Amino acid sequence: MGANMRSSVDEVGHLRAQLERVQGRKLDAPVLPTHPALAELLPGGGLRPGSAYSLPASGSLLLALIARASQEGSWCGVIGMPELGAEAAERLGVDLDRLVLIPDPGPRWLTVAATIADVLPIVAVRPQGRPMGQEVSRLAARLRERGAVLLVEGAWPQAEAALRVSEPEWSGLGEGYGYLAGRAVTVTASSRRWPVPRTSRMLLPAADGTVSALRDEGGQRAPITAIGGGAREAARDESLGASSDAAEAAYAPLQVRAAG
Repeated sequence: MGANMRSSVDEVGHLRAQLERVQGRKLDAPVLPTHPALAELLPGGGLRPGSAYSLPASGSLLLALIARASQEGSWCGVIGMPELGAEAAERLGVDLDRLVLIPDPGPRWLTVAATIADVLPIVAVRPQGRPMGQEVSRLAARLRERGAVLLVEGAWPQAEAALRVSEPEWSGLGEGYGYLAGRAVTVTASSRRWPVPRTSRMLLPAADGTVSALRDEGGQRAPITAIGGGAREAARDESLGASSDAAEAAYAPLQVRAAG
């Protein structure tokens, strides 16, 4: 190896060490695993330690993201989501022995999230207010120092990736009447690490509560109208990107009739 090449290698190593000291983690640190259908949408193929991710208000997506990591030994904390149930989490594969639920963190939710990130590798939170820039920076530094992953319901500054769920299509209607069995959605991931968003069609969840990639079969979707269970209207899931939490429908079937 020539002197110039050795010098270049040494310089790259020096810069790498500097970046790792600044970011508080190794650049080649392994990502935390997630479901393969979601892994292909994420930078590095998983949840990167020390990073934050922006999610829509979808309990099914959140649980699918953390299930594989919990199965492989990672503890997960969920903050400020009182409607997220243990049954739904278990059906999507989350290890309940490694799940901590904090339904109501109060106004100090950001402090709670930072404290939980000290001890748990994955923290999911629904913000209870708009955090200040300095608070976000301190939490980001804590994540890098501890190598924790933050999953935020809503927009978040400097997120590693922002996920969006759209085009929901329910199955199980039969001949215009029946019970909702599964839901196909389009999941889109945008990241500063690539110029074009990545998109995948998947069952989230399938009829058996699992998650799987779905190939486009060119089918037509049928509008649906709820005829029972007024508190759980199917129309709520037509606006997934805003405020829908579809996990409940996967475990307590909703009786519907096709419109028209």
